[in-house]
Amino acid sequence: MSHVGVPRGTVRKRRSLALLTAGVLTIPALAGCSSDSEETSRGVPQDIAPAARDRVADGSTVNWAVDAMPTTLNAFQADADSATTKITGALLPTLFPMDAAGQPKLNPDYLESAKIIEREPKQVVLYKLNQQAVWSDGREIGAPDFVAQWRALSGKDSAFWTARNAGYERIEKIERGADDLQVRVTFAKPYADWRSLFSPLYPKEITGSPDTFNDGARTALKNTAGPFQLKSVSKAKGTVTLTRSPRWWGDKAKLDTLVFRAVAPEDRTKALADGTVHITDVDAATADRIALALRDGSNGQPLTHGPGADLTPAAALRSWALAHGSDEEQAEIAQAAREKNRKAVVAYGAEQKALRGYAVRKSLEPAYTQLALNGESGPLADDRVRRAVARALDRQELAETVLKPLGLPAKPLGSHLALAGQPGYKDGSGALGDQNTKEAQALLADAGWTQGGAAEKPKDTKAGSEAEKKADKDEADKKKDAEGKADTEDKEGTEKTEAEERKTDKDEAEDKEKADKTDKDEEKADRAAVGSDDSAASRAEGLYIVGQDDKPGAAPVQAPDASTATHVLAPSRAAAAQSLALLRQASAVSAVSEDGTTAEAASKATAQDKATAQDKQPGGAAGAYAPLGTAAPAPASVKGPLGKDGKTLTLRFVLPSGPGSQSLRGVGERIAAMLEKIGIGTEITKVPDESYFKDHIASGDYDLALYSWPATAYPATDGRPIYAKPEPATDGSLLVEQNYTRVGTDHIDQLFDQAVAELDEKAARELMKQADARIWAAAGSIPLFQRPQLVAVDKKLANVGAFGFAAPRYQDIGFTDRQAAGSPADRKK
Repeated sequence: MSHVGVPRGTVRKRRSLALLTAGVLTIPALAGCSSDSEETSRGVPQDIAPAARDRVADGSTVNWAVDAMPTTLNAFQADADSATTKITGALLPTLFPMDAAGQPKLNPDYLESAKIIEREPKQVVLYKLNQQAVWSDGREIGAPDFVAQWRALSGKDSAFWTARNAGYERIEKIERGADDLQVRVTFAKPYADWRSLFSPLYPKEITGSPDTFNDGARTALKNTAGPFQLKSVSKAKGTVTLTRSPRWWGDKAKLDTLVFRAVAPEDRTKALADGTVHITDVDAATADRIALALRDGSNGQPLTHGPGADLTPAAALRSWALAHGSDEEQAEIAQAAREKNRKAVVAYGAEQKALRGYAVRKSLEPAYTQLALNGESGPLADDRVRRAVARALDRQELAETVLKPLGLPAKPLGSHLALAGQPGYKDGSGALGDQNTKEAQALLADAGWTQGGAAEKPKDTKAGSEAEKKADKDEADKKKDAEGKADTEDKEGTEKTEAEERKTDKDEAEDKEKADKTDKDEEKADRAAVGSDDSAASRAEGLYIVGQDDKPGAAPVQAPDASTATHVLAPSRAAAAQSLALLRQASAVSAVSEDGTTAEAASKATAQDKATAQDKQPGGAAGAYAPLGTAAPAPASVKGPLGKDGKTLTLRFVLPSGPGSQSLRGVGERIAAMLEKIGIGTEITKVPDESYFKDHIASGDYDLALYSWPATAYPATDGRPIYAKPEPATDGSLLVEQNYTRVGTDHIDQLFDQAVAELDEKAARELMKQADARIWAAAGSIPLFQRPQLVAVDKKLANVGAFGFAAPRYQDIGFTDRQAAGSPADRKK
């Protein structure tokens, strides 16, 4: 992902958010936002073949496959990717790596302690460094390195080409403590996610000047402080080679050499069979081949799969007859085909034999797949349509489609801001409601999408933006309510206004208008007699007319017109770890909003929100269900897409077309079938993987799409740019940050801002649960399932595989077999 229309180094300063006292998305007491004890959830454990260090042999080289050569070794630049993260994790200090439960855990190799020592008048964090911690040139790690990194990432100097600075912009000063091994960091504004800072920590030689930060760290890191050091980078060979660091003070690295090798996903089965890689992420097809190889190797039976396995006896006999027949031309063709098949069978058999040396280690990746609904324009700008889409989905079925065949727990994800097993995880999907076809149909009916709508003559509505049309509707509704009328039809108010403006044949126009709306008057009167539409207040706040590819951040995407441009800010290291797009960006939020509302008032408003929620219907937010009295269409499934104003309800579903995206396309096709049942048509568009994210998701060229977000230990920081309400820039473009659904609310922003400044961890988690429930109710992003993590690993390797949440301990990776840890010649014996 890249900047669009934003100069490098420029970080938008967020305005202080005005506290909303009315029209917010009200959430009843739900599982997703209750203040009761946290939901007990278990994450899938990591699968790394753990072994004590004394059982791991010293020596040898391991090749670890990455998608591509890293374009930069600076994790704070926009084009940093998953390869950058893997490599820097072995070379540089990470002060609080994520543990197996998805929590930040103090790293004793670098820190003796780190804690908040003062909260008033300002937050002060004291870091006490490990006395042995030094850079590879022998210099102590200390306050000068912290200061240089803070200045480079604070956003105050645009000469530094940094993609993110969340948290660094809140630092007021950094000082030496009682001695050189103590670093005092004073914050101008409270920052709950302070543990996310200074990871990775670069030496001052890199962060001290724009030249070394921008260019010097892209291809070389001369000074490091990890169990390994950088030996070489070879673009020709596609390798980054690390060697054991002689300056490392911690547990000695078991491997002599660790090579990160660029191998395309489609080439990984062959690379495993050739022995050119020992560790690689694989897809389900390769995992199946390894499982078959292990099975075949244990029973000694001939292969029943691969080339020629589906050849019937009759077909084999015909092939032999043609090859030995009197027709020489046909015989030659048949013989060539048989020889080609024979070679393919031999090659396949050899590969299968080689694959017996590998195991597939499985877990759930710390990332989740979501269905994104672009709410910028079209039918999905109406929150009722988005909610209908969401409630048509059988998320359990979708999870089972992907995870069950792999033997992994198939449970739908219930949170946007935490994964199962992480502290603070709570299923907030109740704010939207479970799958319910009738409710989904009722929501569409309330939004005006009907069976005969596609054949209707388009309504004569005023030109203008969707926001203007909504304002006209609200004004007409108020006027009619004041006059005591039950009819709330938008068309009446619009047509009356236009008739008055035209001043032509007023009596005739009014007569026609009355005749046209007679049937709808009766229907609206019936609704009014039964009850009011509880979704109106929710829509007033939830409707905003606003603006995986595996490698975000390549080239900038320039929007064609400044009036419709989308500013895309760059990704953070957390995103790079999953080859996804996520930004840690600066948000200098004042304790007092632009309208003078204080944080204390914000807390009162939140409490008032909860009280109001008790009066709402249970099981979902206002607006998540069709208004009382709205009858769902009678049939269980709708024949053909619904329509309105002469247009059919058809959504453009954009999916990647690459060979590694079969599973994702399968999920997309199932979703399309589910939507068809409620009358929503889908136009599936398959696009090249390399352009999927950049040209479609980031630019907003889609209605529905599937892509993933990584897990984070810091949801208040990392989640905010994903769900922040997009805002117009001074040049008329739209700043969407990472909110590619273009759906957001001021109240969600307010909850993020409160959480990031809340130093009480329990209170901060409670605010995140409330934010998650409101994100569910807005229905811009529908989490589906946590992604599977399949890693093929040499069976003799220990302490490596599917890590789940946890960061690798590179110094512990090695062979448990002494011969395997010897020379390459020894390993071939």
